Amino acid sequence: MSTENEVPVTTPSYLERAEAIIDDIRAMKDKVPKFVVPESRRARQQLAAASVSPQFVDLAALAVRNHDVLTRGGNFGLAEIRDRMSYAEAYGPVADELEAMALFVRHSVRVAKNEAGSNALTTYALAKRLAKRPETAALAPHVEDMRLALGPRGRKARAKAKPASSPEDSPKQ
Repeated sequence: MSTENEVPVTTPSYLERAEAIIDDIRAMKDKVPKFVVPESRRARQQLAAASVSPQFVDLAALAVRNHDVLTRGGNFGLAEIRDRMSYAEAYGPVADELEAMALFVRHSVRVAKNEAGSNALTTYALAKRLAKRPETAALAPHVEDMRLALGPRGRKARAKAKPASSPEDSPKQ
C-alpha cells in the first residue's frame, strides 16, 4: 500500500465547528417568516399588547367579522388577526427550543470550564506538594506562577492593620 497519494484527514477544530453552527443559526433567520430584528433595546418593552390573551384576540376578531366599522378601512381584518395568532402559536415553541438549546450550550461550556479548572486545581495542589521535595524542586517557579494567576481566591484577605492614630486625630480636651 502506498501512502504517498493519500490525503491526510483533518478533524475540524472546535472553533471551526462552532463557526459552522453559528452560520447555520444565522441562516435560520431566512427560514422564519415575519422575522423581525428589534430596532432598540427597548423594543420588547414597547410590545405590551403581546401579552393579551388569545381569547381576547378571538373576541376582537369576532367583533371585526360582525361589524365592518371595526376593520378600520380594511387595514387589519379577520384574516390578518388569525394569521398573526397562527404564526405566534406555531413559532412560540421554536423560540422556546432555541432558548433551551442556548441554556444547554451555556451549561456545556460551564461544564467544560469546570472540568479544565478542576484539573488545573488538582495539578496545582500536586505541584505545590512536590515542589517541597528536593528531587522535584524545579516545580517551585511553576507553583509560584500558578499561585499568582489564581489570585486571592480561597484565601481570607488579611485585614490591614489600622495605622496608629496621630496626636492630631485624638480628641482634644
